[in-house]
Amino acid sequence: MLTLHHLNDSRSQRILWLLEELGTPYELKRYQRDAQTRLAPPELEAIHPLGKSPVITDGDVKIAESGAIVDYIIRRHGRGKMMPSPDSPAYEAYNEWLHYSEGSAMLPLMLNLYVSRLKEAGAPLHPRIESELKNHLGYVDGALKGREFFVGNALSGADIQMSFVPEMAKAFGKLEPYVNLSAWLKRMHARPAFQRSVEKGGAYRFAV
Repeated sequence: MLTLHHLNDSRSQRILWLLEELGTPYELKRYQRDAQTRLAPPELEAIHPLGKSPVITDGDVKIAESGAIVDYIIRRHGRGKMMPSPDSPAYEAYNEWLHYSEGSAMLPLMLNLYVSRLKEAGAPLHPRIESELKNHLGYVDGALKGREFFVGNALSGADIQMSFVPEMAKAFGKLEPYVNLSAWLKRMHARPAFQRSVEKGGAYRFAV
């Protein structure tokens, strides 16, 4: 059976959401961050050398990267759901969002997180980080104008993978100006499968 190694307040929340949307049978193993350091527990290193989450195991398969996990679960367990056909024009946009989330959009958000912890020492970097945040959040907001989902007319893996971007932006107090992205996140939070994922995965918050 597919097993999700789930760390609280982490990217693994979206994998749990995906599994609930698909109705895929799975086992959930929960791990808790250290309350002071916010680091993952060492037990995760026994699952994968990086000691990070999400990680899934499925028989002999072990995958640690969120985008690769989303792609694998949908291809192997999706029964044709939640992704465009690879030979359709929509597939390239779908594939781009899968990579864009972590490859581009998350970089300024993570820089904002770490540089903020430097307090005054990080002040010189904030203007550039703010510029990049506006660039990426504005781009995503524009892509959602007049759209309910990132690709096509139904929820797809692109929506799952992109969800961590507005979650982090919201935690930093940066989301409000982006009305399309804000509305999209509210719609995702209202989905029964998302709400089940929170119930099963534990309290969902980001301490920044």
